[in-house]
Amino acid sequence: MLRILTYNEIDKHQWQALVDQSPTTSWFQTPEAYEFYMSVLHEMTPFVYALQCDGNMKALLCGYVTKEQCPLKQFFTRRAIVIGGLLVTDTTTDEQLQSLLLEVKERLHSKAIYLEFRNLHDYSRWHQIFEQAGFFYQPHLNIQVTCNAAHNMSEQRIRQVKKALKNGVEICQAQSEADIKAWYQILQQLYLKKVRTPLWSEEFFLQFYRNGVGKYLLVKFNGKVIGGMMCPIFNNKAIYEWYVCGLDEEYRELYPSVMATYAAIEYAKKQNIEILDFMGAGKPDIPYGVRDFKMEFGGELVEHGRYLYVHNTLLYKFGVWNVNQLKNRIIIN
Repeated sequence: MLRILTYNEIDKHQWQALVDQSPTTSWFQTPEAYEFYMSVLHEMTPFVYALQCDGNMKALLCGYVTKEQCPLKQFFTRRAIVIGGLLVTDTTTDEQLQSLLLEVKERLHSKAIYLEFRNLHDYSRWHQIFEQAGFFYQPHLNIQVTCNAAHNMSEQRIRQVKKALKNGVEICQAQSEADIKAWYQILQQLYLKKVRTPLWSEEFFLQFYRNGVGKYLLVKFNGKVIGGMMCPIFNNKAIYEWYVCGLDEEYRELYPSVMATYAAIEYAKKQNIEILDFMGAGKPDIPYGVRDFKMEFGGELVEHGRYLYVHNTLLYKFGVWNVNQLKNRIIIN
């Protein structure tokens, strides 16, 4: 018999066992990630759904519903996001997976304008099942760096790293909330001036630090934070570039963003972590400078894409239009 379970019904030992054995596992589908989401309820409403068959857990997804904090925008920005994608097993059947997808769509229908899976693994095996459940595939690239002794960066990146270290750049882990606040100020300006999409509040990033579910790898110069990366860490399997920033204009000869990424790779090597996952590199066939930047760290370009189901087409189109308006807006200092 198939059952769809929510958090209070899920056996946490079975959840962890599924995380350990699933070929599509990631930090974002762990109990630890869900607990972090629960600690930032001012930013999101977490959800987790698991499919159980005859007492055995066969699939699970963990995500959150979020919206902009502005009261006027909340209704129009409700979105359900599943970072990492579904947890499945080698024995999960197509019928079981489709049952879970259809049930989750129904349960989130009134809570979000759309539901999006941001895949960090190859789900092509189940592509038809997603389509039959009403999802459509969006091509999206990613870069994953194998962090071992054989790893090689481009000659340009190697020169920049050596120059930055010679000029006095320090790489370290965050030691206080003051470090996080200094880093957040850089990230906030990056999103305001260049990225131009919504950003979590400072409290979200402080809570990540307090929970100890990952690392902040910082770049400092003369004791000042000039860049860094927020990195969830999943055992020895992966370290993730969730958020990264650097004062690259102010410190051109110190390459803060380069050093932040270098810090993550070096940390992974020392801790025997298999890969650095950049968590996104734009859409295929569309020029993207960030992708070019990331590729010089010696990673593999992959296309795991995204699956999208739209609950409300009119509101979804309005939201896309609003985001495009925000990104195209001219910033006047």
